[in-house]
Amino acid sequence: MRKFLRMYKPFTRAGMLDAMTYRFNFICFLLGEVLSCFIMYFVWVAVFNSSNSDTFMGFSMVDMTVFLFITFLTSYLTYSDGAYAVGEEIRDGSIAMRMIKPVSFDMTFLFQEIGNKIMVIILVFVPIIAGVEIYRYIATGAVMFNVVNFLLFLVSVIIAYLISFYFNVCYGFMAFFLKNLWGSNILKEVVISFLSGAKIPLAFMPPLMQSILTFLPFASLSYTPVMIYMGMYDTTAILWSLALQIFWLFAFWGGSKLIWNAATKRLCVQGG
Repeated sequence: MRKFLRMYKPFTRAGMLDAMTYRFNFICFLLGEVLSCFIMYFVWVAVFNSSNSDTFMGFSMVDMTVFLFITFLTSYLTYSDGAYAVGEEIRDGSIAMRMIKPVSFDMTFLFQEIGNKIMVIILVFVPIIAGVEIYRYIATGAVMFNVVNFLLFLVSVIIAYLISFYFNVCYGFMAFFLKNLWGSNILKEVVISFLSGAKIPLAFMPPLMQSILTFLPFASLSYTPVMIYMGMYDTTAILWSLALQIFWLFAFWGGSKLIWNAATKRLCVQGG
């Protein structure tokens, strides 16, 4: 294990340096996402103000506010750029340099992204969690923070990130066949954002659609960790959700290995 960590530690450091080097890009992206979150907040304020009830589909305005900001945080933590990065390296041929190195191809990407996530945790995670809990205390007059739910949330987020990473690696390997993923990658992000419950809680969906979407891997990326944090799941639901996350993690991990073995036999470089 020590040898393994020593081998991939430089990639983590490279991810951290990348985030610090392109600080303006990092800050602008973060501000754009926060602005989007506040826009959704005011949309839901309008929805609740036009309703005759203090709750909507089992959510109060306090619940919806927490949902929006924790979903933003979770999406930020679990986001993986693997599909675009892998696709670009395949397109320009630089992937050949990774293929000849005595390291695991997916591990180099994983540890590089982990370095980037460390910066996200330092700059984003703590302030948002603190802000959400302060808001809940002011709005309800009671301390709503639950240590057990928070720890289970962290476990769920870690699994969710790994699912996102291997899903995007699988998708990125499709560049071996499609040559360019830029347009389809944008479409993928929009579809996942909807199917994961990041825009509209899955609880708002019709029962049949809710059941289907909850079982699909996309709910594991965002909706599951958020529901655990908010205490919306009982013990049985938490165990089932975590087991489902682990299932999808192994499914995409295995799928990435199979696609890699098949795809590397037909590498075609368009430039570089």
